[in-house]
Amino acid sequence: MTVETNAPTPASATSLGGDTTIRPMVAGNWKMNGLKAALTEAKAVHDHMASTDESVVCDVMLCPPSTLLMVMAEVAGGKISYGGQDCHVSESGAHTGDISSEMLKDAGATAVIVGHSERRADHAETDSIVKAKATAAYRSGLTAIICIGETIGQRQAGLTLEVVARQLAGSLPAEATPQNTIIAYEPVWAIGTGITPTADDVRAVHAEIRTRLSTLMGEEGALVRILYGGSVKPSNAQELMAVPNVNGALVGGASLKAKDFTGIIDVYSPR
Repeated sequence: MTVETNAPTPASATSLGGDTTIRPMVAGNWKMNGLKAALTEAKAVHDHMASTDESVVCDVMLCPPSTLLMVMAEVAGGKISYGGQDCHVSESGAHTGDISSEMLKDAGATAVIVGHSERRADHAETDSIVKAKATAAYRSGLTAIICIGETIGQRQAGLTLEVVARQLAGSLPAEATPQNTIIAYEPVWAIGTGITPTADDVRAVHAEIRTRLSTLMGEEGALVRILYGGSVKPSNAQELMAVPNVNGALVGGASLKAKDFTGIIDVYSPR
């Protein structure tokens, strides 16, 4: 994917759409990318955050491969939080190649992505499995970033809101709170394609998610962060982050380069 590097004009959080009582988050999902040499990019993000002197009014997280998690937390420092990309439902056991939420916590993570569309597609993860993984995240004190989103076929069939509502209801544990849960809406057809929904498309889906959260969680549903993900880049971040009920972004390819990722972060800087 070609990543555009023209950073948007910085804007304060209050000039963006959404509820200003919810602190936004910009999280980067590195997926299966990154060797030790890529730690320089994480360090550059940290240095950028350190130079803002608290002017960036959002939380920043990087979710690297588990091979880099511990060393990234040590090298990049405390201006950024760190997350895993998946976890097993069990605390330990005979699960070769898997990683538990406790292991992620021990390595320095504060959160873990569960239910990403690539996990749902490549590993046949169902809503019930995603819910169990989110519960496992809570068990170890991690925040669960629960991903939901429709395929291109579902979108073309007019099923977007139905699919999103079903995935949310099936993937959200009863123990979910605004403190331990983040929802990420990622239309599958927009991930890594360079194709982005219109602001109106995103507005409609995020409004539906907010309504469903309020139904499922009561008053607390109004305080859960809802991130948008899917071909987010510096050139479109300001428009997308201005949409009501968009409380930040889950960034894929653009998070691999510090220049691009910080261009998205700077949407939340009044500088």
